[in-house]
Amino acid sequence: MVNRNQTRVIEFLLLGFGDLHNLRIPLFIVFLIIHTMALTSNIVVILLVVVCQSLHSPMYFFLSQLSLSEILFTSNIVPTMLWLILKSGGKLSVARCISQFYLLAIPSTTQCLLLAAMSFDRHVAICKPLHYTIIMTFGHQLQIVMSCWFLGFTMSLVVYIFLKQLKFCGLNIINHFFCDIAPLLRLSCSDTYFVELITALVSFPLLLSPFLFILVTYIFILQTILKIPSSTGQKKAFSTCSSHLIVVCVYYGTLSSIYIFPPRENSVNTNKCISVLYTLVTPLFNPLIYSLRNQEIRSAILKYIKVLRSSKI
Repeated sequence: MVNRNQTRVIEFLLLGFGDLHNLRIPLFIVFLIIHTMALTSNIVVILLVVVCQSLHSPMYFFLSQLSLSEILFTSNIVPTMLWLILKSGGKLSVARCISQFYLLAIPSTTQCLLLAAMSFDRHVAICKPLHYTIIMTFGHQLQIVMSCWFLGFTMSLVVYIFLKQLKFCGLNIINHFFCDIAPLLRLSCSDTYFVELITALVSFPLLLSPFLFILVTYIFILQTILKIPSSTGQKKAFSTCSSHLIVVCVYYGTLSSIYIFPPRENSVNTNKCISVLYTLVTPLFNPLIYSLRNQEIRSAILKYIKVLRSSKI
């Protein structure tokens, strides 16, 4: 802990992409387009799951919740990012900065749990197909989803409450485009040991436990698929969970690059690039994977495109 209590900090200076002055406008346009596409694609997924009868199944219900978490996640980060690009940096109050992290933590935690719920759904569908309708009733789906969101809100709230107790003085520069927990802890002139301990106790089980659960369920899924006598049956069974497996790899790959195996502190630009993938590209990538690799979603999209065209005629 550094003694910096000579000046009380009431706001942080976020540098954003301030070192890319010549690319400011092109970067803003590209990021705005990607953000708009991400929001649109996730909203389309949610609407399709709600209105299309063929998508009223547990897998798509969980997918709609994943899309909802992506909307909340990217809507919290990207508007600030775009504002910082236009202004070549900007200031956020301490309270707003900590609140932004809280609103970032909720969907991030919930996504980990939802991905685990989706792997459980695939496990039951492939390993226990005769019991699928009994186990995955709508009531059970609702309980699982509500538990995911409840844990996301409450566990993030615990960390938020302790972050609110920190005092900031002296340095107030964050060389990033959003308020993450690491720079907040570095800039605090309070003793951060207890906050770091609470964060570790809350975050590691909620991040690693779903990943381990997904790993174990896919081991059982793979064992079951290999027992299927025909290669056609094996391909059909694996295709039902391939989209989810790709999303898990992308999500945990970017997450681990930022938080578990972060770049060195002098690799600020590398960290920003990875964060852009995590906050901007991944929310667009996930619905595209399911749309491109899933016949039922493609059919639903084509069906409603035809309906719209015929209504115009």
